[in-house]
Amino acid sequence: MTSRITRRGLIAAAAVATAIGFATVPSSAAPAGPMTADPNSDSAASTGVDSSSALVRLNGDPLSVNPRTKPAPGKKVDYSSETTKSERARLSALRNDFKSWLRRNAAAAKVTGEYDLAVNAVAVQLNGTSLATLRSAPQVVSAEYESVFRPLDDNDPDLNLVHAIEAWSTSQVGGAANAGRGVKVGIVDTGIDIRHPCFSDAGYSPTPQLGDPRFTNNKVIVAKVFNNHTPSQGYTPEAIQDHGTHVAGTVACNLDTPADVHGVEIPYAVSGVAPAAQLGNYNVFPGNDDNARSEDILNALQAAYDDGMDVINMSLGGRGSGAQDLLTIGVDNLDEANMVSAVAAGNSGPGHYTVESPGSAARALSAGASTVGHFVGAPVQVGSTTYQAAAGDFAVVSSDLTAPLGAVAGPSNGLSLACTPFPAGSLTGKIAVVSRGTCAFSLKIRNAQDAGAVATLVVNNVAGDPNSMGSDGTPNQPTIPAYAASKSSAASLLAQNGSPATISAALAYFRTSNDNIMAGFSSQGPTDTSARRVKPDVVAPGVNVLSSIPVNFCGTGATDCWAFFQGTSMATPHLAGMSAVVRGAHPSWTAEQVRSAVVNTASQGVLTKFTDGTTVETDVNVVGAGIGNLLNAVAASVAVGPVSTTFGTVPGGSGQSRTSSVRLTNLTGSSLTVSLAVDSVIGSGVTFSAPSSVAIPAGGTVSVPVTAAVAQGAASGDKSAMLRLSAGGAEIAHSVLYVFVS
Repeated sequence: MTSRITRRGLIAAAAVATAIGFATVPSSAAPAGPMTADPNSDSAASTGVDSSSALVRLNGDPLSVNPRTKPAPGKKVDYSSETTKSERARLSALRNDFKSWLRRNAAAAKVTGEYDLAVNAVAVQLNGTSLATLRSAPQVVSAEYESVFRPLDDNDPDLNLVHAIEAWSTSQVGGAANAGRGVKVGIVDTGIDIRHPCFSDAGYSPTPQLGDPRFTNNKVIVAKVFNNHTPSQGYTPEAIQDHGTHVAGTVACNLDTPADVHGVEIPYAVSGVAPAAQLGNYNVFPGNDDNARSEDILNALQAAYDDGMDVINMSLGGRGSGAQDLLTIGVDNLDEANMVSAVAAGNSGPGHYTVESPGSAARALSAGASTVGHFVGAPVQVGSTTYQAAAGDFAVVSSDLTAPLGAVAGPSNGLSLACTPFPAGSLTGKIAVVSRGTCAFSLKIRNAQDAGAVATLVVNNVAGDPNSMGSDGTPNQPTIPAYAASKSSAASLLAQNGSPATISAALAYFRTSNDNIMAGFSSQGPTDTSARRVKPDVVAPGVNVLSSIPVNFCGTGATDCWAFFQGTSMATPHLAGMSAVVRGAHPSWTAEQVRSAVVNTASQGVLTKFTDGTTVETDVNVVGAGIGNLLNAVAASVAVGPVSTTFGTVPGGSGQSRTSSVRLTNLTGSSLTVSLAVDSVIGSGVTFSAPSSVAIPAGGTVSVPVTAAVAQGAASGDKSAMLRLSAGGAEIAHSVLYVFVS
């Protein structure tokens, strides 16, 4: 029987207690200004300006607009002409007059730069001189503090959580404009909408394009469809569904693309993790088809490899046993053939043995999901307390709505799960407050509406921000406004039952501290009971991830569209983008070495449990090696193969020892002496050991034995540790060690 893979499984579902819904929300873009202070003010300019220096505009037109030197349309200033030389000399004399004035009237001030093309001006280091003094000079038209500009995406929490912006500025990458340049990433998904500004090909060199040319440009260079019903259904690679465009935006949305959601301007410009990478659209979910067969995906992988893709993103999954199947074998083989496959671990958590295929593949770069602390929602005012409520697929208020809270007591968060009907009229005129869990959001809201509620707040049952609630797609959807509230608000809302509450019609962007909490839905390893491979390999942001969706989701005439989604689908493209940046920085590295750079340099000790959001999560089959850190990855000096080591299942009564070989490859041009140590042991009765040091020649590989010794009578369960590699006294990599005692 041909297995089936669903993309819905990798957007966290709305119907169960541990899953999170998703929403598509309309948008139109408007850029945010980078400055908040008045550069012409003589008062302390705190934000966006440097009050120690100034730009001073002088009398006289610069060359670019001077009537004597302004070039003809389509031409440039002719610096060799006698007229231009004469005018440059005249402007230079004016600047010299100003410098002479400074020496007489403001001797502390120093000219540090001179300009005559775009502007006729000088830069001045003030050294205590006021702007008013400069403005009094006869040569001066205006004087203002120098502005301090920043990359427009430096407030992007996704990118900051994986240290992408820092990585872009390294010598290995060469700046944001080069991040992923020359690397091709295939998106095996629902298609990519090239009309979205994330995928504009302005500035990209002409590139051979493959597949259906209606859906390609010089940014998205391939558009192909893979589905056995394509001939009968007339399927094309067009992005009818939203998922693939969202994934593609996280991988490689063009640098600094302005965004807004529900008319709320996002206070940073969006960029993909590898903004300069090119993309391939391998649509295995064409039209409204939610399922793809294994052969469709294998065909897509084959085509992607043949088309020269360096990295593949598969935000899809099925076959929850975690066992090897032909698709996982294909992923492993393509990795050995030098194509990195970033794959979602699945949304079947919490609980061990929930990782899905093909994320269970040994050589898949498998992604777990954590939170990003931001969302767009409505302020809800109750007395002196303001709650932040997330909008989703359901109605929102069109004007401020004030009504008493109707908090219904029950077993979850102290609130009712609202999965069965309420007594008729019991919530008439009230804003119902119920808990998430057990049944679909649509059913909860419908039950509140049937009992007379005018709106509903559904309180989350996991730590972190509220998430956009998704409809279950059934007929007779509720029509009253509905929002999600955070778990931390449950007790307070219950205590304020009956108090008047106002839901604001004016939505806002909220940036919170709820970063790096593991998503409850994120699938966990180990894989099947025979292999017990550690999965996921590494974690990335996957809850409340903002990215692009097809423009048709925002109505006729829309030119762009944005939404917050959640799922391991959203974590995976962070890893694909990281792989693209690493591969672009180190084109000679193998796929395994790229994966190791991403996995074995991850940040540790920052991911917390979804149950409380504060306790550090240490289970390696939840967090893998940690949360990806691109800054560390591009600077990796040693590759570990495999990226984690499992010793399988050892009987507790046997007293067995098992040894595995770990390959260490020196990625530098100099020999390395690497110190090895084992720590972070979890579980008693097992001793892990490795040699204390090893010398690795430049570019060379050595194998080291690593042993797990199980004491006779050791208690059953998971046992893990971390193999740490250091050079020069600093950690350069770490790798998970794992054994299951039966």
